[in-house]
Amino acid sequence: MGLHPLTALWGVAAAWYGSSVMSMDFAECDRARVARDPSYDGRFFTGVRTTGIYCRPVCPVRPARSTSVQFFPSAAAAEAAGFRPCLRCRPETAPFSNAWIGSRATVERAVRLIVEEGALDDEAASVEKLAERLGMGRRQLARLFARHLKASPGAVARTARVQRAKRLIDETDKSMVDIAVLAGFGSLRRFNAVFAEVYRRPPTKIRRTLRSASKQVKTVADVGSPITELMQRDAEIRARSA
Repeated sequence: MGLHPLTALWGVAAAWYGSSVMSMDFAECDRARVARDPSYDGRFFTGVRTTGIYCRPVCPVRPARSTSVQFFPSAAAAEAAGFRPCLRCRPETAPFSNAWIGSRATVERAVRLIVEEGALDDEAASVEKLAERLGMGRRQLARLFARHLKASPGAVARTARVQRAKRLIDETDKSMVDIAVLAGFGSLRRFNAVFAEVYRRPPTKIRRTLRSASKQVKTVADVGSPITELMQRDAEIRARSA
């Protein structure tokens, strides 16, 4: 399955593998996210335990206490730990970090196949077949993903589908049925279930609220625009927990 133009690789790839190029040193990550250092954007993601939300280092929301956060090398790892994506900084739009060496190159190629070709989206697809394309066994590939991304190939593919869908919801007027197909889900029911599990709300609610609030959604690059009801709600939860 080909990737929709709106979900071009460099716009979303950091959500799975861009961050693994740096060591997950807590003090370094904490300094970067408190300072909102743009040079770290796409290199790690911050999970806030008091809210259950994960963010980019440049998130405009007031930083949570250091004792309330943990860091992840990929969005898939954050979601596997039970965190949902931030609606303010939109992890699916994080930039790509490309400093790959050694075995990381194999993981990069694997993720390219997952993102660009939907290598794990079809019913006949499997991690075994993906590993064969890379010239290795399933267990070896799983070990590399665990080492560099702290997530399995299947978890990375799941995150890829959800984030493709989120960008299509934000940036197009396509129906949910079309979005489910373009994002790589086997059915609308599966799309709705997985999306709601990740975002804690159905895709139709996110689109409806975004449209009713404003045509211009507040993002990291545009902090002066009106924010949506859902973003306000997340911000209020964070403020109470800070």
